[in-house]
Amino acid sequence: MKKLKQIILNLSPTDLIVVVFYSFLIVLNIIFHNRISASFTLILYNFLFITLVVTLAQLDKIKSTTFIQQMRWWYVAPLIFLTFKEMYFLVRPIHHVDYDDILIAIDRFTFGCDPTIELYKIANPFLTEILQVAYGTFFILPIILGVDLMLKKRFTDLNFSLFVVVLGFFLSYIGYLLVPAVGPRFTLHDFHLTDAELPGLVLTDIVRFIVNSGESIFEGMQNPIELVQRDVFPSGHAQMTMLIMYLSVKLKTKTRYFLIPDGILLIIGTVYLRYHYVIDLFGAVVFLMITLWLGRRLYNRWMGITGGEKFEYP
Repeated sequence: MKKLKQIILNLSPTDLIVVVFYSFLIVLNIIFHNRISASFTLILYNFLFITLVVTLAQLDKIKSTTFIQQMRWWYVAPLIFLTFKEMYFLVRPIHHVDYDDILIAIDRFTFGCDPTIELYKIANPFLTEILQVAYGTFFILPIILGVDLMLKKRFTDLNFSLFVVVLGFFLSYIGYLLVPAVGPRFTLHDFHLTDAELPGLVLTDIVRFIVNSGESIFEGMQNPIELVQRDVFPSGHAQMTMLIMYLSVKLKTKTRYFLIPDGILLIIGTVYLRYHYVIDLFGAVVFLMITLWLGRRLYNRWMGITGGEKFEYP
């Protein structure tokens, strides 16, 4: 029992929340195994990833090396995407109903129109190109911030940023479980006409293809609405981009001069490019505030228990 307690105490705040969330996913797979076709594979994968995280923490405690430390920081990059793809196998089997009709109704009640349809009136290839490329930078934004903090040897800021980013992603994934939806490109528009109605210049088609592939939409698919990832509410793109922008400002990093304008364009693109309803952005703000409020409290609480350095904004 004492050894188990020590193993747990060796976990960083990021390690701990990964172990907790992946344990939660294991429980979901067990409870809904009759609905989830790949439940056994997912349980095994989750268990192996928990084992990897715990093993890295133990190795770092026994004999810390630069390589092990780097692994403990950067395993979160593939983790976020792999967890996102696991949600693909969980959301629809667990929660059969899509809530697009409710999200559409809220937008119409709030604005008296469908915002994506109104924005189509100002669509042009130059604007589409800028917004689609900005949208495609989403997954590199946390890496840019993290690399900057690492190179500056601001390790406390880096550890906190990693923790709060992972927490934010996990909270957004819970949102997908609670409010599955596919977005206006399927419900208010003909998805197959997207390239024709929102053409870009040079990079739009490539970025759009990458984004679609990441959401399990592949070229030639006849009925993509049936297979696309349910990842609309809250807008994880808006939530996490605002989080990165906020951290870059609060931590006074020079990367903010890129992250803020790029982030603003990215957030505008979530609606213009028909990925999200506007209510998804309001949901993102709520999830952002929860992430920030909960993040520092959980982080400092765990650091207080383990004797680590607590985080305070500079």
